[in-house]
Amino acid sequence: MPVRIVQSRQNTRLKELRRALAQPGKGGLAGIEGPNLLVEALRAGLRVGAVFVAQGAESLLDSFALPDSIEVLVVPKAVLISVLTTETPQPVAALVNPQTWSWRDILESTGMGPPLVLVLAGLQDPGNLGTIVRSAEAFGATGVVSLPGTVSAWNPKAVRASAGSVFRVPIVETQPDECFDRLRKARLKIFSTSADTAKPAQDTNLNGPVALLIGNEGNGVPPDLVARADGAITIPCPGPVESLNAAIAASVLLYEASRQRAASASGARS
Repeated sequence: MPVRIVQSRQNTRLKELRRALAQPGKGGLAGIEGPNLLVEALRAGLRVGAVFVAQGAESLLDSFALPDSIEVLVVPKAVLISVLTTETPQPVAALVNPQTWSWRDILESTGMGPPLVLVLAGLQDPGNLGTIVRSAEAFGATGVVSLPGTVSAWNPKAVRASAGSVFRVPIVETQPDECFDRLRKARLKIFSTSADTAKPAQDTNLNGPVALLIGNEGNGVPPDLVARADGAITIPCPGPVESLNAAIAASVLLYEASRQRAASASGARS
């Protein structure tokens, strides 16, 4: 494992890390921060291009079992902190190559049941996106589709909010026409989320191949996409709130789909 001591803020690798954190995915690289995310990235089999560790924290490297091919740069703490994006930076960061996923990864049935897909339309808060990806993995979704206007799943805040799920959940970026064409050909029922007049989620059959449209935090699902869905579902809220946060709504709907599928599988076995 080659180890280099770097002093200059103008080091090429540090510039790559800064750029990857500011423009995630550009140039085929993304930046991750913190030892936990590095461990998750290694477990997921991502290609790690370089690891950065603050001087004085080199002992952390002993817990990573880094392959010999990975370059390690030891950087003055102040220099590393100047590159990172978190309010309380951790002493470890890395450059990784994001996984490339296909529609086949998203639409093929898995051992957890028929396809369950989230379609994100203009979701702008990276914390919401990361939480949705984490819930997608927790409740057995087969993948996430990102439409134009949606923040990158490799935004540093989204990666942190996903707690590493972004390394494992298939995510595809595409245009609306291709998205709907693919979902239709795969025979998925497409449901738009709504806070108004719509069928309650618990009264909607989510057992089969399903796609859930999640809209922008402020404006919801765009009307042109609502018109292309097979129906609309809502989450009944007895409390005095107008609507739920996008990440909470997506998580509740994923739980409901998971609950229905588990009950159906249990009934089939009995």
